[in-house]
Amino acid sequence: MAQPPFHLAFPVSDLEATRSFFVDLLQARVGRESDRWIDFDFYGHQISAHLAPEQLGQVHHNPVDGEQVPVRHFGVILPWDEWHALAERLKEANVEFLITPTIRFAGLPGEQATLFILDPSGNGLEFKSFQDPGQVFATE
Repeated sequence: MAQPPFHLAFPVSDLEATRSFFVDLLQARVGRESDRWIDFDFYGHQISAHLAPEQLGQVHHNPVDGEQVPVRHFGVILPWDEWHALAERLKEANVEFLITPTIRFAGLPGEQATLFILDPSGNGLEFKSFQDPGQVFATE
């Protein structure tokens, strides 16, 4: 059975910069919109960018496998080949990585490819992939 799509709303400071980032760079499609928000089809999930610059602020980090991961972030788990194609597309677009494409937890349960970028408002996005999708929730 397919997983149901999720919905996530997040604050942004500039709707047009957000539109360009998600549509032009990440290839999301625009759904409903107003002068205060835009819905995107983000890999089959509905995310809503709401104009709320006062909600943006300092980014907090936690250490994870030797990297400083932004506490507040969202993203998707992509098939292995799709993740690598995205990583290459981001490199070719000269996107600044918060965490460069890497393999996290190498040789351990939950080994994954991961990368982090920031949207124009400073929201963290993580894209990850597992060669073995059965490892997504692996603990041992």
